[in-house]
Amino acid sequence: MRFAVGSLLFLLCCLPQPALPFTADEITALQPRSRESSVGNRIAFWAEQFIGTPYDMDPLGDYVTRATIVADERVDCMYLTFRAVELALSNSPEEAIDKALTTRFHTRGVLRDGKVTNYDERYQDGIEMIKSGKYGVEITARLGKARQIEEPNSGDSIDFLPAAEMQRGMNQLNTGDIVYFVRDPSRRAVGGIIAHMGILKVESKNGGSVRTVYLIHASGTKKRGGSVKKVLLDEYLAHMPHVGAKISRINNSSP
Repeated sequence: MRFAVGSLLFLLCCLPQPALPFTADEITALQPRSRESSVGNRIAFWAEQFIGTPYDMDPLGDYVTRATIVADERVDCMYLTFRAVELALSNSPEEAIDKALTTRFHTRGVLRDGKVTNYDERYQDGIEMIKSGKYGVEITARLGKARQIEEPNSGDSIDFLPAAEMQRGMNQLNTGDIVYFVRDPSRRAVGGIIAHMGILKVESKNGGSVRTVYLIHASGTKKRGGSVKKVLLDEYLAHMPHVGAKISRINNSSP
């Protein structure tokens, strides 16, 4: 029995532990490390801080269910994008919260006693984020030969780059670009046209002659969970279930 208990304790100690949320002091300590960088570099820097964080399995999003702005211990793809942008565009934990109230909503978020009272006014789809302009300028059509697909909620036709076209235009992608993956219409049982999103990180070697593009994203599902990962974009595009993607880019002037 003693052996069994000891073995169990050993196994529990060796299992990956859930990520802890950032404290305000940790955020304050990290922010100077990226402050002098471009906005794109800052966005990717903050996205990388979440690598290994467990996937948020709450169907609405844990932050919405709890009516809180900061819920860094579990993230889905939208929250990861929200939070990386908010932290990149701010100089303190408090400013990041104010930025969240400005950018996550059609109007502006309202905090009362630490709780968000109007999450029904939040952006619920990547299309809404792109159209708002708060998450940069859409550059989809600049990067290659775009195709069109109908957005089910509005009936509007939207541009997207097929996976093969994105792979051909890889050299035009920048660190901090936000990628919104377009759902395959044949797999669209429910939900909007955007199935997933993530943030790009470009790493260069040999004086910039060799560029490797990574995707930082909350990889998982609401049923099975997962975690935030950094993967080769080229490999993700080759095996993804989506038909393509839209891309937005935040420049050095804040949206």
